[in-house]
Amino acid sequence: MSTNQPLTSHGTHIAWVDFLRILACFLVVVAHCCDPFVGSFDGTFNFKSAVFWGSLVRPCVPLFAMISGVLLFPVTMEMGAFYSKRLKRVLIPLVVWSLVLPLLYFGYFAAGVHTASPNIVMDNYTWSATVGKLYTFLFNFNYDTTPLWYVYMLVGLYLFMPIMSAWLAQAKRKDLKIFLGIWIFSMTLPYIQMLAPALGYEGNYGNMGILGVCDWNPYGMFYNFAGFLGYMVLAHYLAKYPLAWSWKKMLAITVPLFWVGFAVTFFGFLETQKHFPGQYSKLEVLWYFSGINVFLMTFAIFAIVSRLRIKPSPVLGKMAALTFGVYLCHFFFVQCSYDFVNFIGLGGLPSAVKIPLLACLASAVSLALVWLLSLNRWTRKSIM
Repeated sequence: MSTNQPLTSHGTHIAWVDFLRILACFLVVVAHCCDPFVGSFDGTFNFKSAVFWGSLVRPCVPLFAMISGVLLFPVTMEMGAFYSKRLKRVLIPLVVWSLVLPLLYFGYFAAGVHTASPNIVMDNYTWSATVGKLYTFLFNFNYDTTPLWYVYMLVGLYLFMPIMSAWLAQAKRKDLKIFLGIWIFSMTLPYIQMLAPALGYEGNYGNMGILGVCDWNPYGMFYNFAGFLGYMVLAHYLAKYPLAWSWKKMLAITVPLFWVGFAVTFFGFLETQKHFPGQYSKLEVLWYFSGINVFLMTFAIFAIVSRLRIKPSPVLGKMAALTFGVYLCHFFFVQCSYDFVNFIGLGGLPSAVKIPLLACLASAVSLALVWLLSLNRWTRKSIM
């Protein structure tokens, strides 16, 4: 997620980027509203509805990576200046919300709130457990700070962007295509690894990694081509070489790509659940943001939205500027919305309806809080 303002060289907003940021942020909230229902693993209609919604919105985070590719690639300033400008804009919010979110959760449950969410283990919300969360974020995120996984990863992208930009500045179109081709192939590796045992592969000294991955080396053959960097390069490529497709051709290509990607994601998740019930490590493969199926969905949305003729507006620009803050804090309000809906007697709603309702509630409250924080120059540093 890029925390910069989507501006052109003339200082005007790129309206479709504003819109895409808002859309992607809402899709993230929807994704997390699915968690309590997917976490039941009971095969019911509510479970399948949550898998449907969760599969439908998987392009959410890749879209943020592509927005960063549009706005930040290629980096033209010196490496030190880029690091100074970009990293402080994500590290300060990372530290602040790594501290605030566990405290919010502790206070919430300490106030006597009871939840039916299968994702909540109350033993993790004692004061001693909360204190541990206030410093172990130096190593990694925890359940309370789940969305911050992306911020850790974003820091890594920022560190590499000036280096990648030096190549992008002189790379020819065919060079970019070669890079993107290898990157797209790397997205199939998780599925190859899942299928390998059926073809007789027994692992390497007990490690089931492939192509050089083993207990003493997690960096396999295509490691350096995999992940979110490819989305950023793809966005740069599409910005530099826009698709010269008519709307008819655009929709004829992108709509089938989206639904093929969705079908693999949705039905693949349900099928995997049958063979590996409740095993997150297996199920998440179908929901990998850098999986080939999610790539198809992401490309389709990006290609269509980038062609929309949206007029810049102050409201759209302001909302887009607040999306980073909404992303940072929404996870707590998803929990609150889940409990609130149950409290007011709407807990019996099917998850197909309840999930978008929760997403709207959590998004509205998060947006209101972030707007208030944006009014003060000190609190603004934690969300923008």
